[in-house]
Amino acid sequence: MHFENTLSFARSMDKNDPLKKYRNRFHIPKYKGKNTIYFTGNSLGLQPKSTKKYIQQELDDWAKLGVEGHFHAKNPWMPYHEKFAKLIAGIVGAKPHEVVVMNQLTINLHLLMVSFYKPTKKRYKIICEAKAFPSDQYALQSQVRFHGLDPQKAIIEIAPRKGEHAIRHEDILKAIEKHKDSLNMVLMGGVNYYSGQVLNMKEITKAAHDAGACAGFDLAHAVGNISLELHKWNTDFACWCSYKYLNSGPGGVGGIYIHERFSKDSSLQRFAGWWGSKKETRFSMPEVFEAIPTAEGWQMSNAPILSMAAHKAALDIFHEAGFKNLIAKSKIMTGYLFFLLKEIQKKQPGLIEIITPFNEKEHGCQVSLLMLKNGRSVFNRLQNKGVISDWREPNVIRIAPVPLYNTYEDIYKFYQILMQEK
Repeated sequence: MHFENTLSFARSMDKNDPLKKYRNRFHIPKYKGKNTIYFTGNSLGLQPKSTKKYIQQELDDWAKLGVEGHFHAKNPWMPYHEKFAKLIAGIVGAKPHEVVVMNQLTINLHLLMVSFYKPTKKRYKIICEAKAFPSDQYALQSQVRFHGLDPQKAIIEIAPRKGEHAIRHEDILKAIEKHKDSLNMVLMGGVNYYSGQVLNMKEITKAAHDAGACAGFDLAHAVGNISLELHKWNTDFACWCSYKYLNSGPGGVGGIYIHERFSKDSSLQRFAGWWGSKKETRFSMPEVFEAIPTAEGWQMSNAPILSMAAHKAALDIFHEAGFKNLIAKSKIMTGYLFFLLKEIQKKQPGLIEIITPFNEKEHGCQVSLLMLKNGRSVFNRLQNKGVISDWREPNVIRIAPVPLYNTYEDIYKFYQILMQEK
């Protein structure tokens, strides 16, 4: 697409945007009485205006019905989590029975590793990316220690080559091949939180399987951001949060995917809880756990309804807008952002280095900028100009134009502010 470096071009793009109405469905934070340029949907998505109504409905039913709300609320609480199966399956590329909304991200990661990390004397290693989000690193380390192993020996981290910022795909495949005889699991972020790099999950999964290992992904920065086809890729498991691109509120409920070939495998180890037991016999209170033969069988506790209501408000907007439409717009928006950032590099050499890959298949809407000078002061000045971005040590500013509520004018104004840096 042909882009132009003018405000009039950005405004014309907004005027002709078929999804422009959705911006009005969100609360835009203010700064000095004006709308901010909110570029941190990769950290916390904005609140849909409908969220209050969805939560209020459950509060009203709780007030009127008490415990009977589990069965007689407008949206009965007992099966409330079932509302999400089709909505989430369409976003992660799964079958409805392969997904369930529950808990939070790191809790789910631990629960999945109980089932899928089964180290033996010979096969005990885990391959992950270097500079993964700390929660993932801590989870991996603690799981390895739980099995009496040394994280220094069991965890293999794949890093970018010296002088580079993205991990080369061939380096991941080479590491899998190198450690194939001792490899138990490949567990990586679908999108790296720091660089915004999208990994080739399809080929990583195949390589892991060819090596006799399982493959799982943390999709915290991928879900709602990029196209996913977990079932087609034959991915074993995945987990995610909902408070970033899915706009479901701070600390919002997370979710998991488990390929259907594992759903009925009763020999697969798991931590069991009442809510994961068969619905037909759940209230008979049997002494022995018998799992629901779907991803629901990994549930432990009943649904947090108020958090679920916020999640439902956000996903209904996703469904209405159409996820494919959002992905298409995101690609254009990010292309425009890259175009303007390259303009900055020409006119303000030595200010920024773009560390997110340019290849459309290797990025979502997040773009990470390595600040070559005055990084923190640039970040502070952005804040003072009403731009809400994200600072990551040692010297990176992350920005993410989100297709549901950001505009092309947002991107252009961000460019103008950066261009003013001396």
